Amino acid sequence: MCLLNITWVLKKIRGMNPSHLKFPVAEERQKMTETKNGKVTKYIVISSDKVLPSDAAMKIYESEFSVTVKETCFGLIVTGSKEEVQTVIEKVRQLDKNHIFIKERGFPAGDERRCRATLGGGPRPGFHFLREEVKMLPAIGAALDELEEKAPLREKLKEKSKIKVSVLEKIIEKELAR
Repeated sequence: MCLLNITWVLKKIRGMNPSHLKFPVAEERQKMTETKNGKVTKYIVISSDKVLPSDAAMKIYESEFSVTVKETCFGLIVTGSKEEVQTVIEKVRQLDKNHIFIKERGFPAGDERRCRATLGGGPRPGFHFLREEVKMLPAIGAALDELEEKAPLREKLKEKSKIKVSVLEKIIEKELAR
């Protein structure tokens, strides 16, 4: 239950003043955002037909930076100093820049606050949202590829006109064939 919902329930329904209560959830969230020794953690999400997470991991190992790398089903989790992580990300994105995406992560791989082993199993918090984001990435990558081709944009029609049904059917068939 959300912290705000708990406060509302205590105030309105139970008539209690929750200001003297401590909420462990809020304290835990504060700890999550803290970084140790200036280290950052980022997801490298790979949605490419050309590059596998293992290829990206090998690229990082070859770079000889002192970063921690964890291979996952969707890509990599990289932890290290901000400068080293940024350099590593730039090298990995060179493999397929339109199909490799970067996302911030609040804590390093294996952190007890997010480790499923210490939380009693089940999916990692945030996994379901990340899974939904990953489903959108092929379409985003394809759009970036089209933009990179620098195909001339269609000229805007000067007059509004109705599209013929046959033309619309061809457009739909073309898009569904992708």
